[in-house]
Amino acid sequence: MSAQSASPALLRAVAVSGDADVVEGPLHGYHHETYVFPLPGGAEAAGQVRWKCREPRPDLLWFDRRCFASEEQLLRSLEGRIDGIPELIEAGSARLQRFVEGHTLGRLYGSGTEVPEPLVRQVIALFGQLAAIRPGSLSAERTCEPADRATEADSSGFLERLVLFTEERVYRQNLPRFAGLFRDLGLDEDSFKKLRKRVSGLTERPFCLLHADLHRENFVVDAENRLWTIDWELAMFGDPLYDLATHLYLMRYPADQERRVVRRWREVVDGVTPRSSAGYADDLPKLLAYKRAQSVFTDVIRTALTLTPGPASGPVTDRESLDRAGRRIEKVLIAAEGPLEIDRTPVTQDIVLALEKWCRGA
Repeated sequence: MSAQSASPALLRAVAVSGDADVVEGPLHGYHHETYVFPLPGGAEAAGQVRWKCREPRPDLLWFDRRCFASEEQLLRSLEGRIDGIPELIEAGSARLQRFVEGHTLGRLYGSGTEVPEPLVRQVIALFGQLAAIRPGSLSAERTCEPADRATEADSSGFLERLVLFTEERVYRQNLPRFAGLFRDLGLDEDSFKKLRKRVSGLTERPFCLLHADLHRENFVVDAENRLWTIDWELAMFGDPLYDLATHLYLMRYPADQERRVVRRWREVVDGVTPRSSAGYADDLPKLLAYKRAQSVFTDVIRTALTLTPGPASGPVTDRESLDRAGRRIEKVLIAAEGPLEIDRTPVTQDIVLALEKWCRGA
């Protein structure tokens, strides 16, 4: 790759490593372009320790609220308080994080499959450590204005801010480009009125730090079966039950294991901060309903953007990609039928026609 075409992340990785041949990447990831390499000299040169540097992908659409100004600042402030966070170092002007040699939990145990007990035990321990970190206890700079933060323990206010973010920053902000597609799929302004009615009236719970993105690809298992937690950029302070709901929604545990995880989560967070699980039986379904509704808007946009626009009279993309996109959107629409009160979910064929129409007008 020429110097003119190389990305800033790759150029930085080559400069810090001192040797383009030892740089591996870009690694798979949605939000960042990431490269891995050893540092020159000592154990690192022998390949025993590698480090990673990364940059946000250009023109990336963010569909989640961000609370902290810097993930690196946050991780620095969590040193000694959260286990299983890879080490951070400074290498000249570059900030690097140790690369955990291992496999993601998702690669080892795919979505919908049971996670072994030793690893579940570490996930539960992580929830306990998060529950102990209360608002105001970290030095990391926060970007959200104080006026935009829910009052301590106001779980309903916390969720309303998430719903509002989805409504304004995901739905309305993208209406100029996606209004027709949303309309053809039965989504409009009333969808959020219906969602608010479905998720209202949460019980108050003491706030704590949330990772807010605990899924199988954000856990890495090393050779000693230790679990490491990565990608903290969506972390925030808020309702601890939301972190559990997000985790369950993304992990897709088998039903029996999910029930055990909920029970053990309750035990550990209530043991750290009493009433952290208050009202969970009524409120967990509401938070899961929000996650299913949120996925409709984010997945419609992301899926549509994977398709290749074409001229008004010509093909837009290959049939296999269109069918795959249609099935994906149908799946998330079916999951959100209750929260969004969708009267009739369009079938795959109708969704494909809507996608073709959008592609020709994109």
